[in-house]
Amino acid sequence: MVDILSGIPSIVAGLFVYAVVVTTFGLRQSGFAASLALVLLMIPVVVRSTEEMLKLVPNELREASYALGVPKWVTVVKVVLRTAFSGIITGVLLGVARVMGETAPLLILAPYTKNFQRDLFNGNFPTLPMMINQDRGDLALPPAAERMWGAALTLILLVLLLNVIGRVVAHFNAVKK
Repeated sequence: MVDILSGIPSIVAGLFVYAVVVTTFGLRQSGFAASLALVLLMIPVVVRSTEEMLKLVPNELREASYALGVPKWVTVVKVVLRTAFSGIITGVLLGVARVMGETAPLLILAPYTKNFQRDLFNGNFPTLPMMINQDRGDLALPPAAERMWGAALTLILLVLLLNVIGRVVAHFNAVKK
């Protein structure tokens, strides 16, 4: 199932959430609906990286814990998850970095506004990819071009920052031998 989800284009995720959540349940186009589509795109990255990190935990650690009489749930929480934690966090950060630049679900589910909106469930919603898309049509005007390039630089720096944070977390939480 995860392999199928990883191949879904972002526009299809947006249309799916629109058809199921907005149309069926009567939820308005909003930031919340857009976040559901982005979560659909994030799930495969997070699940796959978590699965791979859990496979990398040596069986000897599990067996040693069981040999000491530790219950299975404590072994999972204290040994397995602690060992795989840095990889799981890295996978979450990579998933967030992947969906940060997605525009297609936002076009369908979260109408753009330049005003800050505190309510995720009602009204238009400001996003950096939509700001870039909106200002793209006004490139003849210098302020619009500057806003567009500034938003693009901000988006790139945020993705870079998330990747650096992921590496730092992975480094500090790495299992010491």
